[in-house]
Amino acid sequence: MFFGLSHVDVPVRQLARARTLYESVLGFPVAEEGEGFVDLDAASARIRLVESPAPEKLASLRVEAPDVEAAVGALAEAGATVLYAPTRTDQLTIEGVVRDADGNTITVWRALTEDEYDFVPELPKEKGWSPEAEELVKSLLKTVPALFRGLARRKVVKEAEERAGADGHIDRDLAIRAFISAQSPPNRKRLLEPLRAHGIEPAAYQDEFDA
Repeated sequence: MFFGLSHVDVPVRQLARARTLYESVLGFPVAEEGEGFVDLDAASARIRLVESPAPEKLASLRVEAPDVEAAVGALAEAGATVLYAPTRTDQLTIEGVVRDADGNTITVWRALTEDEYDFVPELPKEKGWSPEAEELVKSLLKTVPALFRGLARRKVVKEAEERAGADGHIDRDLAIRAFISAQSPPNRKRLLEPLRAHGIEPAAYQDEFDA
């Protein structure tokens, strides 16, 4: 029935002034323009700056940025008013909010990486893990780059629980084997140093490295 979101209208009193913020600072290139409006390409949709002498309805946008603090600072230097300085939220994001000269709000945000969490995520386990095995895997997973850690966590747990057998118990040895085998063979050599740092001799698990 619908094709999807095409535009978000942002009412502004002066197109030229608004373009400085939205085009130059936010970096959204002009896709189309006409009498009283400018369409900007915001990647997933277009933002239409609509000139109006007295806007009745304001817009509220959310913009993702790799460096929220720097982005909010750049918007402030361009004339936006900072409503909320960048801060961490309960949703594991960092967000800052500014208001443009016409009253529209822009929330700048990004998701926190696991390295920025103040806790260690639980394993998505369903079977019985010994406390030693669980803590070891959590510690070993810290050596995996944060971008891939969530996927690695799921793969290690799945591998361990599929191998657990009828009793469904995962001990330290099985946890180590699952951690190794969950990696693709070309990447397993990267596990040597993390294993040794945890007091584990990789040679004792050569069969897993060769599998």
